[in-house]
Amino acid sequence: MNDDLHAKAHTSLQLMKRWVVNYFNQHSDEAARTFIAPDYKLEIGDVVFAGRDDQWLPAVQQQFKLFPSLSMTVHQAIAGDGWAAAWFSEHGASDGKSACWSGVAIYRNDGVQLTRCVAQEDYFTRHRQMKSGLCDALEAPAVAPWDLPQAAPDEAALDVVREWLKGSWPPVQNGVRCDDEHITGIPLEFQVQHCVIDELHASANTVVFHARQTGTYVAGLTGMAPQQANAVLHCNGILNVENGQVQSGRVIRDRVGLKASLKKAIA
Repeated sequence: MNDDLHAKAHTSLQLMKRWVVNYFNQHSDEAARTFIAPDYKLEIGDVVFAGRDDQWLPAVQQQFKLFPSLSMTVHQAIAGDGWAAAWFSEHGASDGKSACWSGVAIYRNDGVQLTRCVAQEDYFTRHRQMKSGLCDALEAPAVAPWDLPQAAPDEAALDVVREWLKGSWPPVQNGVRCDDEHITGIPLEFQVQHCVIDELHASANTVVFHARQTGTYVAGLTGMAPQQANAVLHCNGILNVENGQVQSGRVIRDRVGLKASLKKAIA
């Protein structure tokens, strides 16, 4: 990795660190305004919060009010020129009930400030925990997420993930953990007919993506009729590629958005 690329990856990683440590875990709007651009935009599924002060900060404040102790733990972080990504969990208590839920976020920056984020959070599993009153175990944190070495992208690994995202859910790779399927044992079955990849980056052979898949919902969502065509599924993930194949990773899909769209289609 050349010195210029290393410096840009370091900058991207440090901006994301400030997002987690100084802003989110401190619930500090004041800190956010020091390193997040005024026109910052968050995209999460089909929902867009455009504008740091008018839309995005007020939306997150609603989450802080709902979960006063809300915190974020980072399990994996990677970065490159103008981007950084994290697999994380948010966790806290609301009305005496605790929950933790995972997400994958991709942050873009201009070298000075964060300008955009494309994220997926598993609100579906948060709802399950709040309804049952039983909190899932928090996955292990990364020991040093802000100090891991970053590397130039492996182009072959990017090509592998492009092809992998054309496949249907559930994936055949046992090492890829999707949503909370390892807890519930109920996989989302979705046949992908078309895939648009909006974000695709790599540090060495570790690849992060955001994709919008169109296809047929088959099964996995309670109360939804099977075999519904033209369904749309947003997903983010961090995947590890070895020997020309996806070997492991973490994927979060917008099951809440998918279920809402299926309900709307049959209404």
